Amino acid sequence: MTRTDLKMNTLYPPVVRTEPLHRTQQGFSLLELSVVLAVIGLIVAAVTIGRDVQRNAVYQRISSDFVQGWAMAYDNFVTATGNVPGDLAANPSGRVNNGAGALCGAALIGAMQAAGIPLPEGRTAGSQDRFVYLDSNGNPQEVQVCFNSVAWAEPNAVPGTFVLRNRNVMTLAGLTPSLATTLDSSIDGHVDAAFGRVREQAQANVAAPVSTGWSVDDGVAHGAALATNLDESQVAVVLAYFKMNR
Repeated sequence: MTRTDLKMNTLYPPVVRTEPLHRTQQGFSLLELSVVLAVIGLIVAAVTIGRDVQRNAVYQRISSDFVQGWAMAYDNFVTATGNVPGDLAANPSGRVNNGAGALCGAALIGAMQAAGIPLPEGRTAGSQDRFVYLDSNGNPQEVQVCFNSVAWAEPNAVPGTFVLRNRNVMTLAGLTPSLATTLDSSIDGHVDAAFGRVREQAQANVAAPVSTGWSVDDGVAHGAALATNLDESQVAVVLAYFKMNR
């Protein structure tokens, strides 16, 4: 080594590394993982709450605009014509469709339009009797309105006993259990499938009705008898009756 090299080393000493060439990769701490999981939980909860709020808003719209809209159309028809829809004008029976069965679809819409009765918006022109919505699993469902005359359990003269009478009803097909209970609560003020103006089909004509809930819930898949609670399943539906005033 020359004298010049010794002088340079004295003036500019070599740099000595004090850190290892490769740092050890460290994982997340327990605190960091807890924070991440908490944030994910908040996001999932917010999405779920938002979805439930939106679905409930649609259910309320079906109740107030669609179902009540059809009830108003029925009452307006009776006021305008003096008869219930589908009854015989010359010899009225007071029963929908003269007691010959349900009045649905094009026949129902045509009868209302012929009398100049405004109809709810429904699905589209020509399908005002239908309303498309999503069930609690996000699958499409369709509720359809018809009118019919059915046997209806009412209190008899003797307290605690009941009698069956023919009553005109709006039939509501394609209701998920949660939509059915929403309608029941909105119209009757409480949920009961056997009493009130809104009843499940199988409970409307029970000679000795007992207070009961709706036969299925949203955990039951379409076409199944027992709860499956699968998120991807289309929810089972029920048929309900809504008793008309006349």
